Amino acid sequence: MVSTPVRRPVSTVIPFALVHAGALGALFVPFQTSYLWLLAALYFIRMFGVTAGYHRYFSHRSYKLSRLPQFLLALLAQTSGQKGVLWWAAHHRFHHQNSDQDSDIHSPIRHGFWWSHVGWILSAKYEDYDPALIKDFSKFPELRFLDRFHWLPTLPLGLACLLLGGWGAFTWGFLLSTALLYHGTFVINSLAHVWGTRRFETPDQSRNNFFLALITMGEGWHNNHHQYMYACRQGLRWWEIDVTYYLVRLLAWLGIAREIREAQHPAAGNVAA
Repeated sequence: MVSTPVRRPVSTVIPFALVHAGALGALFVPFQTSYLWLLAALYFIRMFGVTAGYHRYFSHRSYKLSRLPQFLLALLAQTSGQKGVLWWAAHHRFHHQNSDQDSDIHSPIRHGFWWSHVGWILSAKYEDYDPALIKDFSKFPELRFLDRFHWLPTLPLGLACLLLGGWGAFTWGFLLSTALLYHGTFVINSLAHVWGTRRFETPDQSRNNFFLALITMGEGWHNNHHQYMYACRQGLRWWEIDVTYYLVRLLAWLGIAREIREAQHPAAGNVAA
């Protein structure tokens, strides 16, 4: 039986364009150092929502959370403006099933840089997703609600920046950081399969890239990830900086996260050791 696609009620193109157009407003606001700090904070806090939430938790289940932290992590992830948690994870699981094949929806090898970077996410063709790919999380009504109204968590953040910090905080802290966050996330799709080194002979063309790892809090160790998709830690060597993993370990120390899955080499045990 073919699952009925879940349809998205809000187009992505107009909000995406408005965020980028509004981010140009930062050029016309008198600069303050506090705006730069706010930009960095909202970029990296929300990047953690993307990497630890959308990706390592909801897409790959690389650790476990109880229901309330799970909801809060989904809420944080969706402040990024990158659609709903179920949409994101379902498409990412499909990517791993078809990585760098013709059916892969954002392979730069098959479809080119611009399509893999941003074209697919703006395409009306992919406004829907297959709920069969995400049945483990779609059973939670609060996640279904967030996914359906995926723009809701983003709006209060922007409003808070405007009311508390004025137009400068809104343009730098919210709009510019959101635009940068979009592209910081999307470069993993568009560049991490063509730029970098390959430690493992995976069936796809995934690559490790130190620079991409820095701007994505560890996601740039993409070849490692495609070799050990289930693992929470993607930087397998001591010098492979993986801030997302360090923070998930902190959550485990605080008693919030548990059962963190580690990469296991078939012959030598824990690769990260």
